[in-house]
Amino acid sequence: MLEIRSLSKTYPGASTPALADFTLSVGEGVLGLLGPNGAGKTTLMSILATVTRPSSGTFLWRGKDGVASPLSIRRELGFLPQDFGVYERLTAREFLTYLGRLKGLSGADLSRRVSAMLDLVNLPHAAARRLGSFSGGMRQRVGIAQALLGDPKLVIVDEPTVGLDPEERVRFRNLLSEIALGRVVLLSTHIVSDVESVASTIAVIRAGRLVLHAPPEELTRRAAGRVFRADVAPEELPRVQRELAVSGLVRRARGVSVRYVADGPMLPASEAVEPTLEDAYLLTGEARAA
Repeated sequence: MLEIRSLSKTYPGASTPALADFTLSVGEGVLGLLGPNGAGKTTLMSILATVTRPSSGTFLWRGKDGVASPLSIRRELGFLPQDFGVYERLTAREFLTYLGRLKGLSGADLSRRVSAMLDLVNLPHAAARRLGSFSGGMRQRVGIAQALLGDPKLVIVDEPTVGLDPEERVRFRNLLSEIALGRVVLLSTHIVSDVESVASTIAVIRAGRLVLHAPPEELTRRAAGRVFRADVAPEELPRVQRELAVSGLVRRARGVSVRYVADGPMLPASEAVEPTLEDAYLLTGEARAA
């Protein structure tokens, strides 16, 4: 349903591209876009949301060129950008009603959809409060509500769990799973746990380039035999962290238990352990560095 074809973007004055020859086919379900800060995730999301024009390349949504005809895409698009602003003097209901009208909703249908979205993001009790009094997490929930307001078929969310407490993060991940049927959902994040339980496929982006695209279980399978654990003395820890890709540390009475990824055991008395998606993600960075 979504075809990304050789998208590139170089910003004025930049010596390197933010996005470089990015090509990907995305079908129904949740695509988790993983990458470190500065990898190009937000640039890609912004282009697909028709906010930013690429330097070259294009993307097709249902066969329509999103760069040449952005209006045709926007009618079916729900977008939550990384920096989501609100009108602080409006209440949550007024704000969603305003945005609903911009999306072409009206009358009883608009009122019904606004109420449904407030329920969906657990804000019915705050519907009459002004947004200026909302916490960061509550504002983020309003952003999620507006992205889903028009029943979009293409949903793009960029770092959506910023400011949410653990309970609300779980709630949002469950929500993404629920709405994915019959939709294409793009979830951009640098937090592996945000995509681990909801993404049907994962795309890893580093330095503006697509590194890997596969189902989560395939990424984890590739890491088998390349994840190890060993105990090190506390004074050795700084050196180990400099030289190895460490995915976890647990301080114990006998020292520090270090979990790391590598092509083979690199520390004395290392034992192989079952990989996680986070381990597999770290390995994509190690492969690129090599």
